[in-house]
Amino acid sequence: MDLLLEAIGWLGAALLLTGYALVSSARVHGDGLLYQLINLGGAVGLMVNSAYNDAWPSAGLNLVWASIGVVALVKLMRLARSARADGTGDSAPALNE
Repeated sequence: MDLLLEAIGWLGAALLLTGYALVSSARVHGDGLLYQLINLGGAVGLMVNSAYNDAWPSAGLNLVWASIGVVALVKLMRLARSARADGTGDSAPALNE
């Protein structure tokens, strides 16, 4: 179990760094679906690992980080639904936006 939770933490860290690198290099938009999914996955991975290791300040930070990601994803889905209803957009937000 220790190894699994350590791997989850490292994966979370890798996801957050990947998202940051992609946005910093202008390969994805910071308000796009792909970035938000990467960010959410990274925050959840680090939150799980931090809680397991009793690093509560880090776990709390990543809980807030993940919550922000969920709110952003809900907003993107609502925008996509609205665009579909208006006939002005695709069925889902683009992954690279």
